[in-house]
Amino acid sequence: MLGAMSIKIGALLMAALVVAGGCAGKEPSIGKKEKKPAGPTTLLLTDVAGENDDSFFKATFQGILRFYGETWDNQRSRGILYNTARCMGGEEYLPVMKAACESRYWDLILVAGFTFADALGETAPLYPAQKFAIIDVDWVNEPNVAQYIFAEHEGSYLAGAAAALKAAESGAEKPVFGFIGGMASSTITKFEMGYVQGVRSIIPEAEIVDFYADSWDDPESAFRKAGEWFDSGVFAVFSAAGATGSGAIEQARAYRRRGRDVWAVGVDSDQYDVGLYAPNSSAVLTSMIKRVDTASFAAITAVRNNAFRGSSAETLTLEDEGVGFTADMLSGAVLDRMREIREGIVSKRIPVAATYGEALAAGLAPPGLQAAD
Repeated sequence: MLGAMSIKIGALLMAALVVAGGCAGKEPSIGKKEKKPAGPTTLLLTDVAGENDDSFFKATFQGILRFYGETWDNQRSRGILYNTARCMGGEEYLPVMKAACESRYWDLILVAGFTFADALGETAPLYPAQKFAIIDVDWVNEPNVAQYIFAEHEGSYLAGAAAALKAAESGAEKPVFGFIGGMASSTITKFEMGYVQGVRSIIPEAEIVDFYADSWDDPESAFRKAGEWFDSGVFAVFSAAGATGSGAIEQARAYRRRGRDVWAVGVDSDQYDVGLYAPNSSAVLTSMIKRVDTASFAAITAVRNNAFRGSSAETLTLEDEGVGFTADMLSGAVLDRMREIREGIVSKRIPVAATYGEALAAGLAPPGLQAAD
């Protein structure tokens, strides 16, 4: 038993200190007294989906690449100036985070998503000199933790409006709109409520269905649910579910190949390429862009400029390009309407409720959804 435990701890240490996935021969040998490189060093912790999830973590990692002037295909400084550590389960968050702190190599340890919040809340006070940043959380109020949140409901309103405008343009009769969430939380509720309000701003009586997979890495469940929905008359499915949502996109691809007029709506990153099923034809109608790359870029920049601030959270909105949408498969007429709606949200002429309670009270969302405030 002791031997097995030692192997486990050793593996976790290697994940954080040497960090699997770095460029061969470039991983920092933390055990040696070698000199750190000039400039801030950044470690991104991810869940099992990794930084190539075509969604949340990929967008976060792209902000890191942008800061260091590198690209997805040219990561020459990986393992020296930046790297990632992939946690295979929630039980690894805390020991990997602590091991990364003990290395004293990383100027900034970056995590994304509320599932890391508890581990960060426990770790940050133990290492007051270590700088951390967390995306999508505003309640880890430690002086060494920078927090970034988003107005997801604003961007998701645009996604819902785009789906409903497309349904109207296509002549769909009584279209139904689906939402797939990863795990219920106030953050995912903002996605769902914005989407619902956007849909109903165009089709006031539109039926909404939702499903929560209770996982960020279960694309099969989203694939099955999207298939059931498409067969029952759902026109578009918007997923805010990490790698789970790729299942809904894959199902939309399969249906469109068969000539069915159904759509997926992407999230976080532009998922147009994920939905490609023929040349210049994607099953992803539009993607609700959540500029988590802006947050990761800003966090590293603050460290470099000695402007790092902990405790309080910064909110990135539609007005400052924190969220937005992609043109993807939208027509010119739909895009014109989308620009008008965007301006209405930015100018506050179009209010968007962020919680289910607010949306229900204002008659902007139907009862019976699974969203959790």
